[in-house]
Amino acid sequence: MSKSTYSYDQTSAPKPGAKLEIWDMLSIVTFILTLCIGAYFVAIFIFPQSVLNPFKPSLVDPFAPPTPTITPIILDATWTVTPSSIATETPTLLPTYTLAPSTTPFSMITPTITHTPTATPKAPFSATITYIASTIIHPEAACNWQGIGGTVVDASSADMLRMTVSLTGRYNGKSKTELTVSSIAPAYGKSGFEFFLGTVPISSKGELYLQLLDQAGLPLSDNIKIDSFNDCSKNLVLVRFKKNP
Repeated sequence: MSKSTYSYDQTSAPKPGAKLEIWDMLSIVTFILTLCIGAYFVAIFIFPQSVLNPFKPSLVDPFAPPTPTITPIILDATWTVTPSSIATETPTLLPTYTLAPSTTPFSMITPTITHTPTATPKAPFSATITYIASTIIHPEAACNWQGIGGTVVDASSADMLRMTVSLTGRYNGKSKTELTVSSIAPAYGKSGFEFFLGTVPISSKGELYLQLLDQAGLPLSDNIKIDSFNDCSKNLVLVRFKKNP
């Protein structure tokens, strides 16, 4: 078997160096031109009014509304009224007649105006007052009772039920404001009413007032003044309201 012998004298031939061909050069030039053109368009886009732009855009907006033009108003020349040369005639007044003086009667005494008196309206109900002993109505209380009681009748003396009676004023140093209705105290009659004052009769002069009212609270009678006495024979004030005919 033969062995091959390596010869050190044999050397490999050198490879030829890489050369730029014409197409490579054209590609490089085209790339550089493309970059320059792109930079040019970018510069024109950013600065449209640059001297590099041969087609500069107009600064006037074609779609903007027209700018109004102010036209000054020129006033007409003033004119002067020329007075008429025609003289105005002055009218001649007609003669007037003077009336003969007439005699006017007069008096040195000033007349006095006489006023016609106005009639005072009369209340629908009148009241009569009687002072009696309370034992007639309350015999069990003896003299230890004082109050006001009575009835309400119409013009024919028929009892009127559910009529409002008001008591106001002061009694024994205290104020009094009470309401009651007729027919709740039958001991005085069908239309009887009653106000209890106290268990000890005392005297008072014009401090209590009794009045008959309608359902709306309007007065049907005058405000009747009530006196009281520390007398067992007068410790019940009996009041009778009667409708006026």
